[in-house]
Amino acid sequence: MSRLPTLKQLRYLVAVADHQHFGQAAKACHVSQSTLSAGVLELEEVLGASLVERNNRNILLTTLGRDVVERARDLLVDAEEMVSLCAAAGEPFQGKMRLGVIPTIAPFLLPRLLQQLRTTHPDFKLFIREDLSQHLVDALQAGELDILLLALPFPAEQVEQMSLFSDPFYLATEPHHALAKNKTISTSDLRGEGLLLLEEGHCLRDHALEACKLRNNQISVPYQATSLSTIVQMVANGIGVTLLPKMAVDAGIMAGTPLVAQPFADRDVSRDIGLMWRKKTPRTREFRLLGEFIQKTI
Repeated sequence: MSRLPTLKQLRYLVAVADHQHFGQAAKACHVSQSTLSAGVLELEEVLGASLVERNNRNILLTTLGRDVVERARDLLVDAEEMVSLCAAAGEPFQGKMRLGVIPTIAPFLLPRLLQQLRTTHPDFKLFIREDLSQHLVDALQAGELDILLLALPFPAEQVEQMSLFSDPFYLATEPHHALAKNKTISTSDLRGEGLLLLEEGHCLRDHALEACKLRNNQISVPYQATSLSTIVQMVANGIGVTLLPKMAVDAGIMAGTPLVAQPFADRDVSRDIGLMWRKKTPRTREFRLLGEFIQKTI
């Protein structure tokens, strides 16, 4: 009987394909470079084919190597699902779960959620990865994460989604700003304003503009930041106005500043917060229970 590749060997090959560098791939796999290189060589011997072209400057996959990598990804995800199947056979919230969360949710929602989980389900281990939406979706599809907590909608294939709650946007301004003196605020008031937003790649930017029915050419963007906390400080320094999700305002993101936050008179100026997981996972029931737990916590 011919030998079969091991999951470890396949994981090493996928890491090489992702990083295009043996050293970085080894670091991602938490092994030495020599161990990873040996594992890829063993895989090539088992398959009787060359998968990786090596030279001093870069690493290229052969045509066959690229095909093997795609099949390896599917096999690794299936292996993760098999483990999840066994975990799902027991009581929910007894094992571990890998949760991906976007930066505009994590610091405002997780402290309360994790405290409640520790109290209610002390044996449950929730591992957190904070990153941008697209990076998290990629990790979910690769089997590196079990479930995501993010703002919806976000494009992804072969996933299920569960809407949890609506998170309204507030307009944050200095107290002496002209808009702060209005009794009601409309999204049309933002046209032509210096609106501070997160930089490209943060879905909050797109969801905020969409909720306010604004296009990029209808606003002035004096500054782009990588975090809401930085934006708050810029607004406090007299540079424009900004949109803040209610969960951030409730969590005290404006503490220590004179800023005021006002709700909009328009309907549905908000983002939808929800969960996302792979369609074929056997843990759907547990993920929905987690969604219900989050709703109760909020």
